[in-house]
Amino acid sequence: MAIRLSQGDEGNNPKKLSELGVVMIKGAPIVGLTGGAVCLVSILWAVFGRMDSGFGSLTDSWNYLLGYLGSERFAYAFIWDIVLYSIFQPRLIGENLENVEEDRVGLVNSLGYIPVVGLVAYLLFLKREEELYMVE
Repeated sequence: MAIRLSQGDEGNNPKKLSELGVVMIKGAPIVGLTGGAVCLVSILWAVFGRMDSGFGSLTDSWNYLLGYLGSERFAYAFIWDIVLYSIFQPRLIGENLENVEEDRVGLVNSLGYIPVVGLVAYLLFLKREEELYMVE
């Protein structure tokens, strides 16, 4: 999301997209799916992973997490990162909806309020470089 795809002025001809820009746009769906899969596996592992190996039940894990968040500065800072990300993701996606496929704008705008899910949707439905810029 740090790379902003700007639209050219209406009176100007569109700029040629750099090779790096082409690679980033072509790779956006792969990055979105990979990030979404990693997040999903992490959540599933946190909930169900190693329950049978004597690491405790879901309640034990939840109590450990709450104790850890209350005692470690690193974990506390990570929670603030998540909160700030949740606040700014809808704004960043909302300002770039012109770069999303026209028939998917409503979906991406709605999902933009759900952390990670909105980013995955944005990356999956990003317009291809031919639609954004003139590429030779």
